[in-house]
Amino acid sequence: MSYLANIRTFVRVFELGSMSAAGRDLRISPAVTSSRISQLEEHLSVRLFQRTTRSLTPTEQGRAFYKGASEILDAVDNAEAQVVNMTDNPKGSLYVAAPLGVGRRMIAPLVAGFLEEYPQVRLRLRLTDRKVDLTAEGLDLAFFLGHPEDSNLRIRKIADIERVLCASPDYIAAHGMPVSGDDLVSGAHECLNLRFPGATEFQWRLNTPEGPRRFRVAGRYECDDGDVLTDWALAGNGIVMKPLFEVAEHLKEGRLVPVATQTPPVPVQMACLYTHRRGQDPKTRLFMDYVIERISGGLRTSASEI
Repeated sequence: MSYLANIRTFVRVFELGSMSAAGRDLRISPAVTSSRISQLEEHLSVRLFQRTTRSLTPTEQGRAFYKGASEILDAVDNAEAQVVNMTDNPKGSLYVAAPLGVGRRMIAPLVAGFLEEYPQVRLRLRLTDRKVDLTAEGLDLAFFLGHPEDSNLRIRKIADIERVLCASPDYIAAHGMPVSGDDLVSGAHECLNLRFPGATEFQWRLNTPEGPRRFRVAGRYECDDGDVLTDWALAGNGIVMKPLFEVAEHLKEGRLVPVATQTPPVPVQMACLYTHRRGQDPKTRLFMDYVIERISGGLRTSASEI
């Protein structure tokens, strides 16, 4: 088993480009990580990485070994998954990420029920509105709003989520009711923007009579937490674009009202993202099935029903 552990460690070091990052991902110390790589190199009688104080670069032999090592791990993981499926008794840690709104309202409330059904699973839930890197962060599964940029990930679509532009009655009384996206970019309105690392501008994709169009919006309020944007909108600070399920109660109670209704937002896809290897793990598939079965009905609410 130690040789397989060395291979698994090598693959994570190769993928993450760092001994320390691989150690964190595998929950082992940097010393153990380095020792496993050294043992593997000694066994193979080759150098798998060129090491300096500032960088770690795979050698030609390391790049060749990675391909075969990945295939070995896929085969082992598939075999283990088949055995676990036979026993219907998944175990181990499951690392899941989700956007704040989705995670707080839909995922977190289901965790206790899932763990009660599968008592040998430990679930680690990370909530963030920033984009996550499944491979680099050691995640098994990520719930996602939008469209993934990494074509190497597997995607399981859940639904197209209706979105709404909305503001508080106090904001409308002070600034007027915007009718379309053109009003939002006229400079007369404050748009509340979700900030992602590296974002240089904010664009809202809205449906117009001519088809979908991107509107470059601006505002003084930015945050990487979508719930903070909702709070700002409730306080009368500006206009926010939100998934309908996140603000449905506020709309129903009149705390927020739809705006720019001639150009409503283009729906956004909700999906699960996972790597091929992680997707072979039964607990990953079970958690996806468990969540999707329970949240799908609640995603069918339409703004016309409020």
